[in-house]
Amino acid sequence: MSDTIEEKIKNYRTAPFDARFPNTNQTRNCFQNYLDFHRCNKALSAKDQDVAPCDWYQRVYKSLCPMGWVSKWDDQIENGSFPGKI
Repeated sequence: MSDTIEEKIKNYRTAPFDARFPNTNQTRNCFQNYLDFHRCNKALSAKDQDVAPCDWYQRVYKSLCPMGWVSKWDDQIENGSFPGKI
């Protein structure tokens, strides 16, 4: 029995294991999920689609990333100085 995306998001507790980031240092995992969230929002918004599927990435990065980093990155996005490609 496969869970739907909505059920997975509803039952979300903490970031699941990601084989791309097997080490205990989760800095890259945090940054990648932050990027994925913003890329997902940008792509779905451009197509006038519901951005709810992007909530998964947001929940993951919020559980992994220090909020100081997120705040800094949000400010950089607003200022146009964010180092990542969104």
